[in-house]
Amino acid sequence: MSEHTHKKTMVLGASANPDRYSNICINDLVLYHYPVVAIGLREGEVAGVTIQKGFPVVDDVHTVTMYIGPQNQEQYIHYILEVIKPRRIIFNPGTWNQEFADKARELEIKVESKCTLLMLGGGYY
Repeated sequence: MSEHTHKKTMVLGASANPDRYSNICINDLVLYHYPVVAIGLREGEVAGVTIQKGFPVVDDVHTVTMYIGPQNQEQYIHYILEVIKPRRIIFNPGTWNQEFADKARELEIKVESKCTLLMLGGGYY
């Protein structure tokens, strides 16, 4: 069993397009042996991970890493905070949402405005 199994990560805004940062993130998470759940607008597959549409119920998600802009996050706020209930949300560059972050903090969810790719590469994910 991998040392990272306790940090199941949901990639929100997942894309099968290899030019998208969410795609690179999924590949890196798999490379570093993190369990991954991918949620996107279109179904697909990246590094053996199926991209799901909608709002699937997923247990034991440690981290949600955001790859959708704040203008498209509203529909996911309740889902992330009340259904998924992660321990941490990472707002990647261009995804910061103060209202979402404040609501998460009220629920004692750790909030970070960082780049998941740099965190993984730097060993401090």
